[in-house]
Amino acid sequence: MAARASKETQKYDILAQRTLSWGVKIRKKLKAVAPFLGKFRPLVGQCCHQCTPESLGQKLLHKTPSLGFQNLLCVKETHTRYRGWLVRRVCCVLFVLGRKVYTSSVGDRVNRIYSTDRYSKVTVNMHLYNDLSLLYFLFSILTVKMSSGCYNVQPPVSLRGIIQKMLLEIHSTLSALMPVLCTGERDVREEGEEEKERAGGAGRIVSVLQTVVSPALLRLVSWMLLKVFRLMFYSVQVNLNQLAALHRATQLNGPLVYVYIHQSALDQALISLTLFFHNLRVPYSICPVQVQHGWIRAVLRKLGVILLPQHADTEQQAEMDSSYSLIMTSLIGELLRAGESLSLCVCVESGHGGQWLARVRQAVTQGLVPDVSLVPVGISYDCPPQQDTLPEASVRSVLRFVFSLLSGDHRGGVRIHFAQPFSLTEMCDSGKCRVDGRCPLQELLLPVIQHNRMDSIFGQKDVSWLLPPTYLPELPHAEREMTIALTLHLIHSVTSSMAVMSTGIVSCLILHKHRRGVRLSMLCKDVCWLLEEVLFRNFDVGFGGSLVEVVYFSLSLLRPHLLLAAAPPAGDPVLTARPEPNALLALCQQCELLTQVFVHEAVGACAVSAMLREVAGCGGGGEMEFDVALGQEELTEKSLQLTHLLPVGLIPPCQTAHSFALDAVDSMVRCGILIMEEVPQATPVCDYWRRQGVLSWTATDDPDQSSDSDCEEQDKRSYKLSQPAQCPELLFFLCSLLSAQLRVLCWAIESLHLLPLPLTESAFVTQLHTHLRNRAQLDKVHHESSSIKLVRMTVRTLTDLGIEGVYLDTSPVFLQPENKQKLLHFVSQFLYG
Repeated sequence: MAARASKETQKYDILAQRTLSWGVKIRKKLKAVAPFLGKFRPLVGQCCHQCTPESLGQKLLHKTPSLGFQNLLCVKETHTRYRGWLVRRVCCVLFVLGRKVYTSSVGDRVNRIYSTDRYSKVTVNMHLYNDLSLLYFLFSILTVKMSSGCYNVQPPVSLRGIIQKMLLEIHSTLSALMPVLCTGERDVREEGEEEKERAGGAGRIVSVLQTVVSPALLRLVSWMLLKVFRLMFYSVQVNLNQLAALHRATQLNGPLVYVYIHQSALDQALISLTLFFHNLRVPYSICPVQVQHGWIRAVLRKLGVILLPQHADTEQQAEMDSSYSLIMTSLIGELLRAGESLSLCVCVESGHGGQWLARVRQAVTQGLVPDVSLVPVGISYDCPPQQDTLPEASVRSVLRFVFSLLSGDHRGGVRIHFAQPFSLTEMCDSGKCRVDGRCPLQELLLPVIQHNRMDSIFGQKDVSWLLPPTYLPELPHAEREMTIALTLHLIHSVTSSMAVMSTGIVSCLILHKHRRGVRLSMLCKDVCWLLEEVLFRNFDVGFGGSLVEVVYFSLSLLRPHLLLAAAPPAGDPVLTARPEPNALLALCQQCELLTQVFVHEAVGACAVSAMLREVAGCGGGGEMEFDVALGQEELTEKSLQLTHLLPVGLIPPCQTAHSFALDAVDSMVRCGILIMEEVPQATPVCDYWRRQGVLSWTATDDPDQSSDSDCEEQDKRSYKLSQPAQCPELLFFLCSLLSAQLRVLCWAIESLHLLPLPLTESAFVTQLHTHLRNRAQLDKVHHESSSIKLVRMTVRTLTDLGIEGVYLDTSPVFLQPENKQKLLHFVSQFLYG
């Protein structure tokens, strides 16, 4: 089969080469149309109306007329104060020199950190560590010798037992105070080496405090980035209204904290460059990746990048050190008190970023700063850069790293959206943010999977892994829950602020709607249709122009991942995705944001598909039956079950899972897939005036009994497909949006018995990723279900379902083949195809 697929691929390539080129063929078949953008541009980035109504009431995005967009890479003579022929040649240098840089004294900040109680606690802990090390060693020797009877003079038996008991209690107490030491007798030389290493590690942590923004180096690096980005992207667009709102926010609620979701190694550079070009304070950023090379660390430290200490390989290892955690908490507090801005990255798969938000929250609660404004930042790429590794410590490796970024087909655009800033104090202290009532996923779904009980699904899924207990263990439980809720809000806000790019729309249509190929004329019609649907759901797009320009530009960027089949001279070119893993993975990455846009419709469509499959199974046939009635209550339960399997960020954090499931069912009616079926009655359901007793209510003083439900009895509703005679194409397109995530979960459940469990979490991800890639090679179709990002999300879901502990192993519940098959059936019922 693989040889056959390769022959077909070669045949398509040879056929395409013999025909007209991409540009000539597409331009020849596309007809010029009037510009279809600009009629409606939704206002994106508004803060939550439920949790932050006062911040929303400031209307920072409404106070200025439309200023349009600006391309950061287009620097002209008019952007400087000078004019002339020479100015046009060096306008980039003059523009960078004319930008404002906010400086701060690193010496004063370090002195204030040294005088804090946290730093004093670190030094006390270091001295206490040295003293306890010596005591631990002495009492270990004394305990061993007393138990072995090595002394010539032995006390009475009763007294000797008391002494041994006291020594054992002291020994156990010291062991509890020193978890980093192993029990038993140790060599004195090894103890001294560990003390020196720990002291050196604390010294390296203190060296991180020297981070500062150097004006000269910032200007030089900004000029270099401007030149590099001109080679990588054709434009970097920013909304000037949003930047004007940031200028006003700096005068209202104190320092700004920018929060974004990691997509590439260029995210932070784009944010800093945008703020620097518009005379905003360049933020101090957090780097979660270890940088071991001295000259690179020195440069990044002068650019305001807070790095990990050199003795820690990962961020998790650094957070386990109490000295690092205390010093970083003091550093964040002092930066905010000095009025500096921060830039934090949150990661949906690993939960990175929650501990830094907790430190920002601690600075506010302790009175170091009155308030902080949080700014979600959405960055959208036409072609995301694939290079995320850092260069080695040599000029050759740095040049290789730059050339790897420039050599890729990244000549697309970038759209950066800064959402409306909102107050951290209002979010956390107003009491309007939901922080309670969350249950583990296994308590929500295991009764449904094993016993088909629906009483347990009406709850919220626990996501405590966003801030693990090992991070900031001194944080109170209430503050930890509030930080988790804040992280959920920011993840959803950042995702909602992202712009949908043209390559994402075309990739979504080719991958999920026209998997077997589509003619160019049909693709253009579907692009117009999908564009209107995206704008209708209050998501902005990152492109403009005519239909010819948009489609041609998207296909030119996606050319490495597509096949152009030759058509008859009078016909349209036929486009399809290349049957290769890299091509399908790239297309799946391009259209990830479309799943967020149509998440209600996708959940509702999968619930409808699951119920249709149940009806087909009850009837004894293998094919779906479309001309059936579907109950509203059953549809809501199916949607609620699927909602608990979704990753974080897709569901609005202020909305309950049950309310989201009801909206998912209603979205099926809005988009025309379902129509309500009315039971024949003497009086129509909508005629309330003729129905007796529905408008009567009872008077009571009990507020708990007075509700709208007393006015009328809820009728049981049922729905039917609007097109039962033919296969509803829209239904299957919406089901396909979640198929990659659900298929990964099904494949992972089937592969659990093939993994050499127990494993660490990182080893579990690696082993599972290898199995899924082999499974995709055997499947030969769904290579997009083997991405490492989906594997990490799947491991998180399996962990929430019962795989616990540092070394991951199969839960005793799913060791039984019967329960494992039930879990597989539960997930696969929502899988389309």
